[in-house]
Order: sequence, then structure tokens, then C-alpha cells
Amino acid sequence: MKKPILIISILFMAITMKAGTPPAAVSKAFAQKFPTATDVKWGKENASEWEAEFKLKTVKNSANFSLDGTWLETETEIPVSELPASVSSAIMAKYPGCKITGGDKIESFKKGIMYEADIKTGVIKKEVILKVDGTFTK
Repeated sequence: MKKPILIISILFMAITMKAGTPPAAVSKAFAQKFPTATDVKWGKENASEWEAEFKLKTVKNSANFSLDGTWLETETEIPVSELPASVSSAIMAKYPGCKITGGDKIESFKKGIMYEADIKTGVIKKEVILKVDGTFTK
């Protein structure tokens, strides 16, 4: 009887750790930066960051903030057709024959603007991150 209760307790803790309410400084900074955000869901990215997943109009976004409310980065889902030509070309050169299946624009406090692309070659899926000039960072 103790085993099911333990399992349920662990699951509950895992769920509540992912979801939750961020510190007031984080909530305030988010509301100032994204006043029109809807469908906001908060989660703890790691011990020093909170992440909000939300929509601006119909576009999916996520934004990370440090515990003191400092904005760290925002990822905005974009159509593959909106990836810069330099990014698409670099991907096709490095992964010939791949299909780009998704894209995100990343605006980072520390790294500036980058692009994330989901690619598929056969059955292998991979995520790559590039600078605007097509230089790979991941």
C-alpha cells in the first residue's frame, strides 16, 4: 500500500515543480515586456530561471527570466519560409537532403538574434541553432 502512495506523491511533486507561480519580480517583468500575452503557462527552467510559454495573438512564444526578473531570451515560432536565406542555405550545405520541419527566432539578452531549426534526414531528427549569418552554434 505504501508503494502506490509514494509513486503518487512523486508524480505530484514533479508536476508542481514544473508548473507554478514565479516570483513577483518575474511576473512583473513578464507583464511589462508582454502585456498582450495570452494562455500563459509558467515553469521552472532550472534553479535560477523561470520560463513562460504563451501566445501573442496566435503565435507561440516562450520567454525566460532570471529570478530577479531580468529578461534572458524569447523564442518565437516562425514558419520555415521566414528563416533567413543565410540560415536555410547553411543548413542545406551542412545537411544535404534534409528537410527543415520547423523554425524559431531566438532573441537573447546575451547572444542577440539567432534561429533554431528542426531538421529531419530520413528518420533522424535534430535541432540546430544558427546566427543570422548562418554560423552554427549548436
